Amino acid sequence: MGKPKQQRRLPETEAQAIARNLRVSPQKLNLVAAMIRGKKVEQALAELEFSRKRIAGDVKKCLMSAIANAENNHQLDPNDLVVSEAWVGKNMVMKRFHARGRGRGARILKPFSEITVVVREKPAAEERN
Repeated sequence: MGKPKQQRRLPETEAQAIARNLRVSPQKLNLVAAMIRGKKVEQALAELEFSRKRIAGDVKKCLMSAIANAENNHQLDPNDLVVSEAWVGKNMVMKRFHARGRGRGARILKPFSEITVVVREKPAAEERN
């Protein structure tokens, strides 16, 4: 016997992708996520392509994965997709030691984060309204 199939958490017109263990703080990643929220996927991909933020490449990869999930797994039209949600979460934190003067030490925190991108199909007729 196998496990029973889990119920789908998202509506039929949505698909998502998650990128975990991104080596950037959640605060910096949220700046990039805010750039693409609510935009059409073509415009969001263009903004990520020409963004000067280092992490924009990983966010673009996650967005492209969400688009591929929508197209291949849920038969949604990639031309009608909109980034409905993009949220950031904390992940692990590497703790490092930095030697200071007089025999002291300082803790260096190197945070990791994760991003979840949800794309929704909106037909062209809805966008004009």
